[in-house]
Amino acid sequence: MSTILNVSSMSMDFGGLRAVNRVNIAMQKNEIIALIGPNGAGKTTFFNCVTGVYTPTEGEIHITPPGGSDISIKGLKPNKITEKGLARTFQNIRLFGNMTVLENVMIGRHTRLKAGVLGAIFRDSHTREEEERVIFESYEILKRMGLARYVNNLARNLPYGAQRRLEIARALATNPFLLLLDEPAAGMNPQETKELEHLILQIRDTEDVSIFLIEHDMSLVMSLSERIYVMDYGKLIAMGSPQEVKNDPEVIKAYLGEEASA
Repeated sequence: MSTILNVSSMSMDFGGLRAVNRVNIAMQKNEIIALIGPNGAGKTTFFNCVTGVYTPTEGEIHITPPGGSDISIKGLKPNKITEKGLARTFQNIRLFGNMTVLENVMIGRHTRLKAGVLGAIFRDSHTREEEERVIFESYEILKRMGLARYVNNLARNLPYGAQRRLEIARALATNPFLLLLDEPAAGMNPQETKELEHLILQIRDTEDVSIFLIEHDMSLVMSLSERIYVMDYGKLIAMGSPQEVKNDPEVIKAYLGEEASA
């Protein structure tokens, strides 16, 4: 297996507060891995550093796209990191509520368009063909995500679980090789969570996309993840298989508590 993400000695300071402290994480192609920890442990800050929302105070972030060479993405803007093949969702849903489901996915797909400003103004044949292809490809993504029946609905009118799926669909429209999901099961009922589990496995197996998730639903984490990293107060305190992490005394003390030993 090849390493597609390598984060080494990464730290992030906000004034006198160190939110992430010398974290090392490596990820292999086609893996599903999870980052867990209590609220305030630094998990979302870690994702924000990897995806360009923040520039880390220290450390390095390298990616190796499948078939490509090693690239440093530290300090790149989020749109440039998306162009390199990383996509993410957020804890709080960030859909364009007054746009249709199809239009939300098309926005993600537009990151791969080649037509420039002049093409958009004069709408030559190449630009029109490209836009038609975006519509077709966006609808195909919706079909694979089980959202085709909502294609012309406003995003804000979708059921909650479908809105979560739409966020994932929009991220996939950028054609990533690595998808970072920040608490994708937040607010879902048990049936929606089970459907999400099947969707994540489907994305990994049929879309050839590796998955890195932050999640508080331990049953989802334990059933999906091949490896789990655990953070507490900005530091990594454990890493291993679900069984190893579940039985780690430091993890039990910091996060899993009685649930892990039940």
